[in-house]
Amino acid sequence: MATGTGLDAQVGFKLESTWGTPVVVDKFVEFDSEGLAWTPTFVEPTGLRVGQKFKRGSRLVRSRETVEGDVTMQFATRTMGTLVKAMLGSAVTTPTVIAGSAYKQVHTPGDFVGKSLTVQVGRPEPSGTVRAHTYEGCKVTGWEIAVSDGETATLKLTLDGQTELTATALATASFVTSEVFNFSQVTVFKLGGTASTAAGEVSVASGVTVTTIIKGITITGTTPLATERYGLGNARQKAEQLENDTPTITGTLDAEFNRTEVYDLFKANTATALELKLEGSIISGSDKNTLHIIIPEIHFKTAAPNVDGPDVVQMSVDFEGYQDATGNAPIQVKLISADSAAL
Repeated sequence: MATGTGLDAQVGFKLESTWGTPVVVDKFVEFDSEGLAWTPTFVEPTGLRVGQKFKRGSRLVRSRETVEGDVTMQFATRTMGTLVKAMLGSAVTTPTVIAGSAYKQVHTPGDFVGKSLTVQVGRPEPSGTVRAHTYEGCKVTGWEIAVSDGETATLKLTLDGQTELTATALATASFVTSEVFNFSQVTVFKLGGTASTAAGEVSVASGVTVTTIIKGITITGTTPLATERYGLGNARQKAEQLENDTPTITGTLDAEFNRTEVYDLFKANTATALELKLEGSIISGSDKNTLHIIIPEIHFKTAAPNVDGPDVVQMSVDFEGYQDATGNAPIQVKLISADSAAL
């Protein structure tokens, strides 16, 4: 039964075969909020005409259009691989079977040419009608994975798209059975160790489990793209967004003050590896739903422990990921799930 409210909203997506050519979305996520918006710009009349001081509507021309906005969701144990591929430009196409019904996806940064999404948002009217807004040619310009004490893990995507379609039919939403990762499922949080790559997968040996009480971690990626590729005869639409600057991986830690474990690394500008793993329920055998992130080299950029009253001294730490000297991927996001189909 329709409610006429956001309770009936839906978000679906699918990787496009050709940038800017929309496809029928067939993957759906439970989401918290979305802010996608089609935004036009205009050429305004400016000529002076005796007897008239207001701009004439007949001279107003729409000149450009774009799509921008965020989608925020909880990080689920399934269906996320397509979004991680779009985040990093990874080369993963089909998950690899581990054993039984458990499959892994190992995502590392790649190129973004031709890698885009069609995203459809179903927005309910109070009448109960759900209106489909379909966005083509969407690329991820920024993303954020966050885990905080007492909370579920979240994923936020910042998208840039070519245009919006409102005549496309609303896809029928279907969901696979899944869970969402939460703070209590962090089984590995390590700093240090030696990163290496074997068979296309990064691992870290001899990392040290963090003993500092960490209240939250946020890992953020940005991919600068040329999003203003308009030109003469472009029919108001941009050409494909291309990488045009250095991508970055940054993050923050909210923690209790520990000088030896964190602050001294900041003070000495010591390169260290970061490893974060969340494990959910068992898929089959001993294989569990897993979100596993490795950044082989980070540097702490700020670390400010300040006494703010009688409570435990807290410390807010900012870090940035870098390409290490041995050529490991700057970040790896490994997913283990029951997802077996091609992304």
